[in-house]
Amino acid sequence: ALLAIDHGQAFAPLRVPSAKYDTKTATELFASSSSTIKDLMKTEGELLSLPARPGRPLKVAIAGGGVGGLTAALYMLKKGMDVTIYEKTSKFARFGGPIQFASNALSVLKEIDDTLFERVMEKFTFTGTRACGIKDGLRSDGSFRMTNDSLDYLFNADAPADWFVKFPLKECADLFGLPYTGVINRPDLQEILMDECAKLKPDFIQNGNPVVGYENLEGLEGVKVKLEDGTEEEADVLVGSDGIWSAVRAQMYGEEIKKSSPDKMTRQGCTYSGYTVFAGETVIKTADYYETGYKVYIGPKRYFVTSDVGDGRIQWYAFFALPPGTKKAPSGWGGSTRDEQANPTENLVDYIKSLHEGWTDEVMTVLDATPPESVEQRDLYDRAPEFLRGWTDGNVCLLGDAVHAMMPNLGQGGCQAIEDAYVLTEQLAETKSTDKIESTLKGYYNKRILRVSIVQFLSRLASDLIINAFDTPWSPHDSLGQSWKSYLTFFWKPVLQYAIFPAQFAYLYSYYPSGSIRELASALEERWKVTHVETAEAAFDLVAKEGQSVSGPSFFQQAKDQLPSMALRAKATDDEES
Repeated sequence: ALLAIDHGQAFAPLRVPSAKYDTKTATELFASSSSTIKDLMKTEGELLSLPARPGRPLKVAIAGGGVGGLTAALYMLKKGMDVTIYEKTSKFARFGGPIQFASNALSVLKEIDDTLFERVMEKFTFTGTRACGIKDGLRSDGSFRMTNDSLDYLFNADAPADWFVKFPLKECADLFGLPYTGVINRPDLQEILMDECAKLKPDFIQNGNPVVGYENLEGLEGVKVKLEDGTEEEADVLVGSDGIWSAVRAQMYGEEIKKSSPDKMTRQGCTYSGYTVFAGETVIKTADYYETGYKVYIGPKRYFVTSDVGDGRIQWYAFFALPPGTKKAPSGWGGSTRDEQANPTENLVDYIKSLHEGWTDEVMTVLDATPPESVEQRDLYDRAPEFLRGWTDGNVCLLGDAVHAMMPNLGQGGCQAIEDAYVLTEQLAETKSTDKIESTLKGYYNKRILRVSIVQFLSRLASDLIINAFDTPWSPHDSLGQSWKSYLTFFWKPVLQYAIFPAQFAYLYSYYPSGSIRELASALEERWKVTHVETAEAAFDLVAKEGQSVSGPSFFQQAKDQLPSMALRAKATDDEES
């Protein structure tokens, strides 16, 4: 009854026996015993509401307005929680390039909100509906031809060996009746998420004042959120979704933000993967543009990835096994700019081409079409699974790259952050009082740790195998692949094609809270095919008339205050959560 009065509910007089009072109404008792009530609250917690449940809204502070933080904010707002994001950039600016959303992430978005899903689909480019897989970086004939990935070339010297293995993306999505994997421009996604959040709470985000620390309050009073300008806010829950160099994680795990070891092999608890990546983007109409989604060209000690990202654009990544700090290009992660490099006038496209000497002309064609000034680079760091420390500290938890940064090979970094957001919100929505929050957050960790750890492992394994265990496959018809790695790569082919890749993608897509939406997935693909051709052809025509264009922030740079020109989407863009 006392709790009910605190929440504004009328109760009939309640007779309370007491040594001091013969009888008193519950209202009188409440008025004369406020300190006792507060003690009771600390012991049993305040009731937390849902639209159909009495109590007050759960107050949630989120550090970081990236994809994971925005997704969590939207779903929490839909569940009736009071959410505020604290973001370090002073205002929203269009930055960041295409982000891959696999079928599992699309299923989560559909379950969170139908309108959100439909708006994402309007900006989406499907890749998983077309041929995706591994190509031979040396034997592909340079014409971007479409061939099969059978073993015919073993018996027929004239049979093409361009494609090594194709990924069963479409087949695995069809297995669960899910939308197909694809990409969306990160600025488009962020604008959609921010717009949907603002419909529910116009002032949901506070810019230019990031979270720098926190203090768990005594009893069940929640958490004090410390902001960069010295002010403090109180909340029931703090969610650290502030990226790989997380300030929330730094305090939770006793790290120093962005501090590197002398050899740069570790940085704020993250381990250098052994690989650096160059990235660029161009508008080019290859012979296979409409038939392929993304391709991984393999060769000795490196690999080169291209992906259709819509509007006639091809985004590429070049992975090399180089020591950390081997800087040739600017990077937002590294904090460097072009004029800080050893040779700021060096043509980076020529440099990357020199590292692919003897490779297929398909790689050279894409590089030659890329403006050299658009090329960027970053060293790749990831984290080991947190089996021992957990992701929580009292009423504080971590989400996304802040706790499980992973290699980009499977395109699951953003997808796993979205899954985190969904599971965390579902758990908090079931929490009926503040005294249960700490155990709820531990439950969130328990539900996520195994799946996330498996995905982290698979993402790292993909890089390690391709660079350290794969080489140009052996063939009886030439001498291009003669090392022990070449023979191993050849024998891996049927295992990868018929066992490992089907099992891997089936596992990734096996998390689908929306359930099967097979008919919708097919309808979306058919609608997209028409618009994809229209927008791509328009971009090809524009480049033919005006040439390649480069403007706006780069793949790895953080947003600046200004809003860059986006006249042509032939831009090199991405950010720390890719």
